[in-house]
Amino acid sequence: MIREVFGVYERIDVLVNNAGITRDKSIRKMTDGDWSEVIDINLNSAFYCTSAALPYMIERNFGRIVNVASFVGQAGNFGQANYAASKGGLIAFTKVLNDRNAKDPVIALITEWTTSEGAVEQRHDGSDLGGTMRLGSQECRLKPGTLAHELYGQDVIRERHRHRYEFNNRYRQRFEELGLVISGVSMDGLLVEMIELPRAKHPWFLACQAHPEFTSTPRDGHPLFSGFVQAAREYQAVREAPVLATAKVAS
Repeated sequence: MIREVFGVYERIDVLVNNAGITRDKSIRKMTDGDWSEVIDINLNSAFYCTSAALPYMIERNFGRIVNVASFVGQAGNFGQANYAASKGGLIAFTKVLNDRNAKDPVIALITEWTTSEGAVEQRHDGSDLGGTMRLGSQECRLKPGTLAHELYGQDVIRERHRHRYEFNNRYRQRFEELGLVISGVSMDGLLVEMIELPRAKHPWFLACQAHPEFTSTPRDGHPLFSGFVQAAREYQAVREAPVLATAKVAS
């Protein structure tokens, strides 16, 4: 599979290992097949795909691997010994793959931030990370003239957060010099909240730290989702215009 993808696109940028099944039974009722099937699909498949994709990523000096685990892999759950073992193994597998001493740690553990109430939160590698996420509604200042500012129509917005990693500011200037637009930052200007590319380079490229899905509904779509759908429709219309014109002439 990996070779086929590389043969078509000549690159492997991202690998997402998200295959997962359950065969829930108590230990007394669980069969060898129940155990091995879950381990094979949930854990072994991640190893096989990663080992196949990694050489291509190393050769290009670029690549991202996302392993989808579960809280059950840390806490366990009755009737899911096989599932917990597979997800726990996947978490450990991911930690082994992650090089924390990498030359360019662009994404890093956030160590200090200010809450919406003005309190300063701090943590370090030895902290109990379970209760130390940057959580809740946080204000963000948008840069005028950017896509984000255009979509929201405001200078300051408020979005819900749930994360513990942040962009490493040591690379901020370098990325901006290469064309990345930092369109949203925390109110103190220290945390990168939104990034985008100029529309001259990409028709619609925007990413954010917050979770816009928390406040989006089918009847009242979030500005980012609505803007993306509208841009996709416009882009499709432009691409299909020559084909439609040719078909009209032929008819």
